[in-house]
Amino acid sequence: MSQGQQPVSEGEERYAALLNNSNAVRAVTSAVEGTLGPKGLDVMLVGDRGEVIITNDGVTILDKMDIGHPAARLLIQVARSQQKKVGDGTTTATVLAGALVQEGVSQIVKGVPASKVVTGMQQGIRLAVESLKSRAREISDLDDPLLAKAVYVAGREREDIARLVMEAASVIGIRKLKDPAYQLADAVTAHEKGNNEVFEGILLKQTPLHPHDTPDLADTRILVLHDALEPETLDEEVLTTEAGFARYMELRERFARDLHMLADLGVGLVLLEKGIHPDAEQFCMDHGMMVIPRVSRKDIARVSMMTGAVPLRRTALHKDRESLDRLLGYARRTYYDELLERVRISGGPKADPFVTLIVGASTAEVVGESARIAADAASALQAAISGGILPGGGTAELAVSYELERQRETVKGMEAFGIAAVAAALRKPMSQILLNAGYNPLEKMEEARAAQIAEGSDGIGIDCDSGMVIRYEEKGIVDPALVKIHGLQTAGEVAAAVLRIHNVIKMRSASGND
Repeated sequence: MSQGQQPVSEGEERYAALLNNSNAVRAVTSAVEGTLGPKGLDVMLVGDRGEVIITNDGVTILDKMDIGHPAARLLIQVARSQQKKVGDGTTTATVLAGALVQEGVSQIVKGVPASKVVTGMQQGIRLAVESLKSRAREISDLDDPLLAKAVYVAGREREDIARLVMEAASVIGIRKLKDPAYQLADAVTAHEKGNNEVFEGILLKQTPLHPHDTPDLADTRILVLHDALEPETLDEEVLTTEAGFARYMELRERFARDLHMLADLGVGLVLLEKGIHPDAEQFCMDHGMMVIPRVSRKDIARVSMMTGAVPLRRTALHKDRESLDRLLGYARRTYYDELLERVRISGGPKADPFVTLIVGASTAEVVGESARIAADAASALQAAISGGILPGGGTAELAVSYELERQRETVKGMEAFGIAAVAAALRKPMSQILLNAGYNPLEKMEEARAAQIAEGSDGIGIDCDSGMVIRYEEKGIVDPALVKIHGLQTAGEVAAAVLRIHNVIKMRSASGND
């Protein structure tokens, strides 16, 4: 029997692992693709104990889903990588990864070697990325109206959140927003009792000791310790000797002197990574010091950066007055907000401002989703400033897909099938957005492409409300270019990994016998 006349069962066995992985990827992709676009809907995630999350955030859905299939779990890496790198576009990246896998499988089962498909896909993605970069429009300042539109789109068309993010950006300034080490999304915090607010300073989640008796501190010095505020300890065996007890008393007296020196230096706020000794607690109360124990290292780093404080170990309290004074931080105002049950710190000595975006809502479920939306919008703002913007709604990808089709014709060899797979996958975002809006994707995409060719523009797409052809930039439907570029690159990496899997073998348990 010739190779072309092999039984169907033999062909199915040959591609069994590939088809199994592909089906698992498809099942996961279907869980998030319905959330894409302005007409996309939410997903309700229900936990074992009845806890509920309602969201259309791709990375949240994938993180919380009970996914057992190993290939499907790779999609989680797409969303996590997208979230970590640019903070937005996780759903689009996941949908692209699923589309690349489906298109690649389609070529492989037709007889194209998997290695050729993968190589062609990698080539096609490089070409697509170059094309997207060349089409990107630079954002030069925060007053650019398209920047506000990109934030509005990323913020799920929530005007209140878009205004909040733009206000925070104006406080931070474009120079700091371009710093890769700074993430505006990290400044977003949710609170059920709060209202939407941009606070110029830091809001600490930890509660101070005796919160209702804490003073409102003005122009105060700040001590930050990676230790507990307590005297040095001795072993119990040492305390049984006369010399040991004398040493114990000496350490207690030295600790008392250290506390008095802190008071003399004007320390009003004490942040501790650990706890506090009862004697120190009473001393701080008597001298009007606010003490916040069990502060996370992340918050300690933020406060230290804003106030100029140097995080110390307990033994550093023995330093002379001048040396210790140089290690303390400063804040213009520190007080406990009883409504939010949080400590507010503002007015550090450094020129770079710090902001906290407080997102409020009526319930924990709603406020959590609002905070995720605000974080996406903040990430989109930074991505737009760093890499420019492109028309949204899949229009830029649609234009690039047809550009790849033309370039495919110039490629010799079977890698051309991989490029064709990328071109087809790039049409998936617009197709899914139109489907979620209730339109026939094939019909509307042809209308959009014909209009793009007629006007020589990649910014023409379909209005999801009317179904009419519109110019997306004029309507403010734009996305950060980095969101699209990184999403495509990450999706391509995961799709290549899935398509290269020839077989799936369960590993022996590490505790099993040979």
